[in-house]
Amino acid sequence: MGTKPRFKGQPPVDAYGDGGFRLADQRFEGSIVVTPLGLYPWMPKSVEEITPASLAPVIEAAAHFDFLIIGSGENTLRLSADAKRRLESHAIFPDVMATGPACRTYNMMLSENRRIAAAFIAVA
Repeated sequence: MGTKPRFKGQPPVDAYGDGGFRLADQRFEGSIVVTPLGLYPWMPKSVEEITPASLAPVIEAAAHFDFLIIGSGENTLRLSADAKRRLESHAIFPDVMATGPACRTYNMMLSENRRIAAAFIAVA
């Protein structure tokens, strides 16, 4: 994969909103992907912009997690059929929900030492 993580490890989400996220006392502007391999910037600004190609950091880490949560922005919206097929072709069956509940669910699962990954679309 061409994108290097911004940092290694998998911290909880301390805060979200205002167009970004705070994790491990660092502010990250825009959408992010957090996997056991690290935290990556993510291009989609809406669920409609999630393409099979944009899911590369998730696919690369697939062997390292059992659950994927996708924060779809302000509202719970469905993934495109192409994006869903791309994930399912790698035996990844995501839970899609609004970004706020997605952050809370991710933090809860992380605190339970579950093997989790997340892709969060930033919200205002």
